[in-house]
Amino acid sequence: MAMKKARWLMGLIVLAVAVPQAAQADPQAWPATRSPAALTDPATEARITALIQRMTLRQKVGQLIQADITAIQPSDLKRYPLGSILAGGNGGPYGNERADAATWVKLVSEFRAMSRRSGAGIPILFGVDAVHGHSNLPGATIFPHNIGLGAAHDPELLQRIGAVTAAELSGSGIDWTFAPTLAVPQDLRWGRSYEGYSAQPSLIAAYARALTLGLQGPLQAGTPLPANKVAATAKHFVADGGTEGGKDQGDARISEAELVAVHAAGYAPAVESGVLAVMASFSSWNGAKAHGNQYLLTDVLKGRMGFEGLVVGDWNGHGQIPGCTPTDCPHTINAGLDLVMAPDSWKGLFDSTLRHARRGTIKPARIDDAVRRVLRVKAQLGLLDAAPMERGDPSRIGVPDHLEVAREAVAKSLVLLKNNDGVLPVRPGARVLIAGPGADNMAMQSGGWTVTWQGTDTSAADFPKGQTIGRAIAAAVRDAGGEAVIASDGAAPGKPDVAIVVFGEQPYAEFQGDVPDLAFRTLAGEAELIARLKAQGTKVVSVFLSGRPLFVPKLINASDAFVAAWLPGSQGQGVADVLVARRDGTPARDFTGRLPFAWPADARSPVASPVLPVGHGLNYRTAVTVGSLSEDPKMDLAAVASEDSYMLRGKILDPWRLGVDSVVTARAVDISAQEDARQFRWTAPGAIAIDGPPVSLSRQGTGGFALQLDWRIDALATGPVRLSLGGATLDISAALRALPQGQPAKLEIPLACFAAAGADLAHVGTPLRLAAPRGFAMSLRTARLSQPLPLPACPPAAP
Repeated sequence: MAMKKARWLMGLIVLAVAVPQAAQADPQAWPATRSPAALTDPATEARITALIQRMTLRQKVGQLIQADITAIQPSDLKRYPLGSILAGGNGGPYGNERADAATWVKLVSEFRAMSRRSGAGIPILFGVDAVHGHSNLPGATIFPHNIGLGAAHDPELLQRIGAVTAAELSGSGIDWTFAPTLAVPQDLRWGRSYEGYSAQPSLIAAYARALTLGLQGPLQAGTPLPANKVAATAKHFVADGGTEGGKDQGDARISEAELVAVHAAGYAPAVESGVLAVMASFSSWNGAKAHGNQYLLTDVLKGRMGFEGLVVGDWNGHGQIPGCTPTDCPHTINAGLDLVMAPDSWKGLFDSTLRHARRGTIKPARIDDAVRRVLRVKAQLGLLDAAPMERGDPSRIGVPDHLEVAREAVAKSLVLLKNNDGVLPVRPGARVLIAGPGADNMAMQSGGWTVTWQGTDTSAADFPKGQTIGRAIAAAVRDAGGEAVIASDGAAPGKPDVAIVVFGEQPYAEFQGDVPDLAFRTLAGEAELIARLKAQGTKVVSVFLSGRPLFVPKLINASDAFVAAWLPGSQGQGVADVLVARRDGTPARDFTGRLPFAWPADARSPVASPVLPVGHGLNYRTAVTVGSLSEDPKMDLAAVASEDSYMLRGKILDPWRLGVDSVVTARAVDISAQEDARQFRWTAPGAIAIDGPPVSLSRQGTGGFALQLDWRIDALATGPVRLSLGGATLDISAALRALPQGQPAKLEIPLACFAAAGADLAHVGTPLRLAAPRGFAMSLRTARLSQPLPLPACPPAAP
């Protein structure tokens, strides 16, 4: 009782400092969970105590820090006995993002072997973001992103997906995933909305339990997880889906009652199911960063909720705490973080943390508690045994049984919003055109967190056991005796009976996906394509790929059928199973998916009056005619446009969108900071473009402004490079030859130059379009307007 009272008093003190706007904070408002099932036992605790007693302070501090493979070598562990290694979204073994499973096994084994021979001889944990299957690994089984799994409303399926993911992760030697995400997104402008299963807390709670059990299996006292299971991570604690304005890494300005009832719904079931790790959120609650919030991490999660595993940070998230930097932050450990994710800052953080430990800024008891929690997880993974468990069996990757589970998940994730006149399923023997930018595009259907962080350069070659949606539909049509043609631009000979147009959002992750409203802004002329097909008398089925419901009434109205397909992953066959009838006239599966989020009636967010509620979804058993929807966005879309900034540190700014021709590859790269630029390589003549709602640059055009590109030219090529703005095009080839190659550089083109070449500066919908020949490559960091003095000379207008 005395200890409970002391903890409560400590909570009040922390509350006054860390949660200043939550005056009613009360740990009793949080669910009190049962002790995690067999996470530890007396024998394990005794073994851990003996280990801690013989560890030096330096060895203990090492257990609290995690480095990324891009910033550490196994030999570094001789001096720095770190407790954990991770591979971030754009990190691959030995610099190869497309390494195979055997190479992953080799890398993990090298780090693990060195950790056993150095320091206290305690093997490292190795973690990755396996958020929809083992998504870092080409050839792995890739499932729909969480929003699609939420549409399936099937916890039993989720448990099987967890088991498949664990088998493939462990097959590549990895023992820890940073999943499941238990966010409950409330504002779909948030770019990580697709990482949330639903807006319904009850579904999140059911899925939290299912995924934990699927990834880890049921825990047993004193018995390590089987070799085909991995440690799970409930993330991001807490309220990352409730930030003001849907801003990533923003502030959830909500009451504690709402925090508990909505955003914490998945954590108690995860803890009760034995989840081994919880990840702190980048975001804040009422102004206090989660990484430094002792009330949430210690009093609530570890105290009231009884969590006995480890609390891990997010990518340098500790550096955002006031008074901290990425290389110096005792406050985050004092607040309750047990393992600090310091991917590229680990060495400086190790040195400063050791100093703070020696000075007593971080108390010995807090260090020992953090070490104990890390070692509990390692014990559960069999890493503390005399003969530590070895994981690594590449034969588990992408096996037929796993691919079938993914195919089933894709089919169950599809939500039918419209099917007038029963145009679906596609009849046997039909002539089918498959069109649109997503028709044969593995990147669009898989989304972010696929091979690379942003997922923009994912290709069908990365998943040879998968199929794009277009190829899967074409195969199914032919199997049923029909004819199928894939033509992304819709240009194909003859008149088809039905056209399936696949379109939607381009891949994105985290910041990149934040938007100012819920209006879908097309880049590839989808509306014009559909109108052209309808004018020739062709029935049109729209398959919409997106990470959230979006305001698309014009496209729904123009279509005979409309399917919300979310981000289905590598197994496009699951789409064909539902859309295309077999020779007997029936599809392999009916539509069973239901909306996990409300579908917006206008472009405003949060969605106040949806056109379709959560749980809505049509099927083939009931004929429903959908009438015309209102196309009024109920807001001035142009008013939210950023007039003068288009890309900042590698991220496209609202409401602009990046379009990339299929012949141009794109990936995040480092110029002066981690992933602060995008590299584009031309494999054939093509272009990239930044598009959005038209804005007026007339004032800037007469005010001495210029389009500024902060970039690096990685490779020149034979042929002209042309830069367009507002419909006018300039030849910048000579200007590029004058720039230093392979080094950061800046190019500034006055807006007056574009105006002189015919640009309509009063209506600029494309502030940047760059066309180049095969072999050209550049890394773009920032694109915006500037006021250089003096103004540079104009490049020649392109012929």
